[in-house]
Amino acid sequence: MDFWRTVLVLVRRWYVVVPVFVLSIGVAFAVYQSVPPVYLSNAVIALTTPTTGGSLPYRKDQPNPEINPLLNSDRGLSLAASLLIAALNAPDLATQLGAPPGGAVVLDVNNGTTNVENLANGPFVYISAEAPSAELAQGIVAKVSRQARAELRKRELQVRAPIATYIVMTDVVPATVAEAQQGRKSRPALIALVVGAMAALTAGFAAESFAVARRARRESAEQGPVEDVRPVERVH
Repeated sequence: MDFWRTVLVLVRRWYVVVPVFVLSIGVAFAVYQSVPPVYLSNAVIALTTPTTGGSLPYRKDQPNPEINPLLNSDRGLSLAASLLIAALNAPDLATQLGAPPGGAVVLDVNNGTTNVENLANGPFVYISAEAPSAELAQGIVAKVSRQARAELRKRELQVRAPIATYIVMTDVVPATVAEAQQGRKSRPALIALVVGAMAALTAGFAAESFAVARRARRESAEQGPVEDVRPVERVH
């Protein structure tokens, strides 16, 4: 009953509802146009053990056996990946790379999860950047990928790791061509449209209430004042 009553009010007060709704569509379109575009680029780096292994032999006549790096993944590579992720997420380094915290560029470096407790769960480094332009987003990701190699080498030098045991970094997915994130623009526009529809509904009911009240006043005025019909007492 309430649904059809609402529909009846909207149909009866269409001259108020329609203009307000059309105006809300215009506002939503303006909001969509005003929201700056956001482009997203990604990259994935894998850490692998060198073919000569992660250690040097004590005896030169018995070298370490050559191995397939893709078949030799241990906890040490996950630890190296977590250290690298922590270094790349440092605010100072992000600022140097062109992605200062709170700026237009949003940089995210992780291992595929946002859970800090699962930081060291694999030898992978995932890099993503959101920026106002496609070139900037892809450029930041490429720059962070290069910086990752420098940061890894810096830490291997700090622990005096033998050069033959240096970890190999492979670009599983190089910096991708940035794509526009349409959801960032359409979401505010959709909210504006919903608010506009609610405003149109409110305006329709307000017009209905005003019309009912005005009709009641007019009918009351047409009936005139109520006469006093009590008998008049005669004065003797």
